[in-house]
This record gives sequence, C-alpha cells and structure tokens, in this order.
Amino acid sequence: MMTDDQLLRYNRQIMIPEFDIAGQEKLLEARVLIIGAGGLGCPVALYLAAAGVGTLVISDDDHVDLSNLQRQIAHTTRDIGKDKVISVNESVHALNPDTHVMAITNKLEGEVLEEQVKLATLVIDCTDNFPSRFNTNRICVKYRTPLVSGAAIGFNGQVAVFNTEEEDVPCYNCLYSDVDEQQLTCSEAGILSPITGVIGSLQATEAIKVITGIGKPLAGRLLVFDGLSMEFRSMNLSRDVECKTCS
Repeated sequence: MMTDDQLLRYNRQIMIPEFDIAGQEKLLEARVLIIGAGGLGCPVALYLAAAGVGTLVISDDDHVDLSNLQRQIAHTTRDIGKDKVISVNESVHALNPDTHVMAITNKLEGEVLEEQVKLATLVIDCTDNFPSRFNTNRICVKYRTPLVSGAAIGFNGQVAVFNTEEEDVPCYNCLYSDVDEQQLTCSEAGILSPITGVIGSLQATEAIKVITGIGKPLAGRLLVFDGLSMEFRSMNLSRDVECKTCS
C-alpha cells in the first residue's frame, strides 16, 4: 500500500490510464541492475529513481573525472575523484530518498555478476565496450532476465530490448555476432553531450515498459537515432538460429 506522500510524488504517472496504481506498485517492487554509471547510466538512474523504482543496483569501478562532466549529469564538479557509483547514489538520494541504492564500486564479474543478474527484475547495460556487453548478455540469457541495451557515440545512438523469455526474440549476440571488439569509445571518438541523455532516457522508458508490462517494448527491434538529422529508424531483428549464446 502506497503512502500519501508516494501517491502525491507519483501522481502524474498514476494519472495515465494504462499506468495507474498497479503500474506504480510494480515499479516500487522492482530491482533494476544498472551496469555503468557514466553517460548513459546517469540519466537512467535519475529517471528510474524519479519514476519510483524501488531498488537500483549500480555498478562501476571508475572515478569521476573532469572530462566526464560534459555528459554524465549525475556528477558535479565537487564529485571529481569520487567513485562514480557513490556520486550517483548521492544524486539519486537527493532526488528520491525512497529509492534504495546498492552501490558496487568494483567491476561486476564472475559469480557476483551472475548473482546480481539472477536477483534483478531487469538489467540495463550502460557500458561502452563489447566484451562487457557480450558477457552481460550471456548471463541475462542464462537466467532469462530482460536486458535493455544502449550505446551512444558522436551524434548517434541506439537502443534495444533483449528479452529471451519471449519466443523467437533475439539476444544481443544475435545482433552483433562478428563485431570488432576494438571499436572506438566516446573517449576516443567523442560524444555530443545531449546524445547520452536521449539514449539514456529511452533506456529508462523501455525499462519502465518492461517492468510494468505496458506498451510494446523494443524486443526484436533496434531503434537507431541520428542526432544530426534528428531522425529515428526502427529495424526488426531476427534470432540467429546458430547464435552461440541463445540458440
């Protein structure tokens, strides 16, 4: 049962007919694992906390650097040198003290990563490298935990939902089976500040849709954003019957 303060805080969401109190209660009961507290992880964490997700587990082994502040909006100048997850935790707590944050200051891997994925309602990949994405995808497939994946670089970004609980829905490895794992990161190729905000907001939206069962998530689709032309393209994805992860 929600408190009067919660009913007031989340009133604008509860007013949406498709969402209602039932949707809000699902968010309050959810446990979301966010891997990465950088350009994508910051808006994801802030919007999910604002929306009322009950528990956020945030993992990142990096520290706040001056160059991060151009796009990683949960950090401020006074946070330079601080663990990113501690900085995000403080920002989330300031925004919504009812959201519980479990801050993991080391890289999630091995049995610890498996345990966190198994406990999560949903996983959001906010990393910037393919080895981490492939590993997270593999474990999400193993435990059939929905995965919201996002990426951003330059003026471009993309979002997809991989929910292998559903029949014939591809996994991340189906999309990128022969990718060059040495592709450039934002620190090497650059990134326009608001692009991470656009993609992170879309990831948070998809996460809320999956958790509440509202609408049509991007399962089996890839949404591509071009900030220069301000165009979105949606492409259907097929499951790879020879995928080494989900086949």
